[in-house]
Amino acid sequence: MNKLVPKDFQIPEVLETDRLRLRMLTVNDVVKDYDAVMTSIKHLQKTKPFGPSHNWPTKELTFEQDLIDLGWHQKEFQRKTSFAYTIMSLDEKECLGCMYIYPASNSEYDVEIVMWIRESEVANGLDEHLFGAVKQWIKDKWPFMKPGYPGRDIDWGTWKSLK
Repeated sequence: MNKLVPKDFQIPEVLETDRLRLRMLTVNDVVKDYDAVMTSIKHLQKTKPFGPSHNWPTKELTFEQDLIDLGWHQKEFQRKTSFAYTIMSLDEKECLGCMYIYPASNSEYDVEIVMWIRESEVANGLDEHLFGAVKQWIKDKWPFMKPGYPGRDIDWGTWKSLK
């Protein structure tokens, strides 16, 4: 099991802006996460935050499957093998999306960072706000020398070709 960060690295717990809060995604977030996913299926299928060949999510996703996914993300976070953050409204009443830091699938980058927001937040520019805040946070608080943002700073076709 390869850790993404040095053993003694203190994982940043929270990123907070005037519009949102990122914090570790846990099984306790399943109700709000499931709502964000299921109300945004068309948007997520169109934007393909995990790449053009990825079909997540589908209307067949069950609450139990989402709970299992969140448990898996939580365990990977604890092991420092990947990091999943929920994006919450500042009052914690609504999940606005998620952000993930994964091992890079190519040798040109340290990590692969992907994120998505719920469909209801598209029109108010939250995606751009989130991306800018995450890029600065990664630069300021994380040990990565070359983080990759496939689908954003680099198109998926180029990303996939960099094996």
